[in-house]
Amino acid sequence: MSASQEFIDYVKELFTPLSDLEDGKFFGGFAFKSGTKQFAMIKGNTLYFCVDDETRPRYEALGMEPFSYSTKKRRVNVKKYYSAPEDLFENNEKLIEWANEAIESAYKA
Repeated sequence: MSASQEFIDYVKELFTPLSDLEDGKFFGGFAFKSGTKQFAMIKGNTLYFCVDDETRPRYEALGMEPFSYSTKKRRVNVKKYYSAPEDLFENNEKLIEWANEAIESAYKA
């Protein structure tokens, strides 16, 4: 499912406080980079953040799902990206904290 332009624009506005931010389309989705590393992406109307072994458990504890896609033979879970909790959209400071954490995770990988 393609990312909606309205949702992309909304997230771009929320990410305004982040420095060194680049973005662009990829494979029907939309990617956000800080420096040389992709730390977030949008597929459909879902924001996914990059996680690592330290941050993944918090996402799982909140019931967040990894990015996934289907092939002819199976469903593939990409455990490097997890959906962002909905409540982050109600608190931009918290969203930026999680985004910065995702940036750190992207550089650790």
